[in-house]
Amino acid sequence: MNGEQQSTTILEVKNIKKSFQPDFYKTAQQILKDISFTVESGQFVGFIGPNGAGKTTTIKCLLEFIFADSGSALFFGEKLTVENRARIGFLPERPYFQEFLTGLEFLKLHWKLSHQKSDQFANKALEVLKLVKLDHAKDKKLKNYSKGMLQRIGIAQALITDPDFLIFDEPMSGLDPDGRILIKQILKSLKQTKHTVLMSSHLLEDVEELCDQLIIVHAGTVVYTGSLAVFKKDFNTLEEAYKQFKVNLNQGFDQ
Repeated sequence: MNGEQQSTTILEVKNIKKSFQPDFYKTAQQILKDISFTVESGQFVGFIGPNGAGKTTTIKCLLEFIFADSGSALFFGEKLTVENRARIGFLPERPYFQEFLTGLEFLKLHWKLSHQKSDQFANKALEVLKLVKLDHAKDKKLKNYSKGMLQRIGIAQALITDPDFLIFDEPMSGLDPDGRILIKQILKSLKQTKHTVLMSSHLLEDVEELCDQLIIVHAGTVVYTGSLAVFKKDFNTLEEAYKQFKVNLNQGFDQ
């Protein structure tokens, strides 16, 4: 990741729609109605909205874990490919950890899955383990990791290939205060080094502290995209601004 690179569009999302049919005899429910936004290089973007708004579904569509009904997503100016997928680091909301592996083995698995050169693994693994403060536990099996340690090794695997773009889905969900502090320190270090990050979160105080850009999803539609500072300019906190925004938004939907 080159922190000196000029600003370019990392992700461009246009009019993504997605419906699910719970049963074959039931009418399909449209979860994503119109998802459009861009992420520029060097931005730390908060992706927020109420539960069920479509944040995780959007991320799954972007990464093609599921497929959108229509719309498009371009990474680095092109559709998702094997080559540009290797430039994306991802931490899902509920990551799966092979508990029989050690931390180091877990990272090596993801390194191999990304088709990286084997002779570069050792140095890179040590680098990311130090960043997430797990170098002391690299030979410990994941089944013996705490919740916070698992979240940190999850971030390490997202960073192991030195990606140009990071997507984190609720990276601090379910952590105790100590775990949140450590994860937040890691995220702050990524911001300082100008990594490009899209972070889904329902913790508004963390979004306010970390992010410079904001995307708000409501009922499957992007209802705000832009500067976080502009969004909260008339309020003391992001939480206050978001509450008033929701009041205005709901009034508009009711009319």
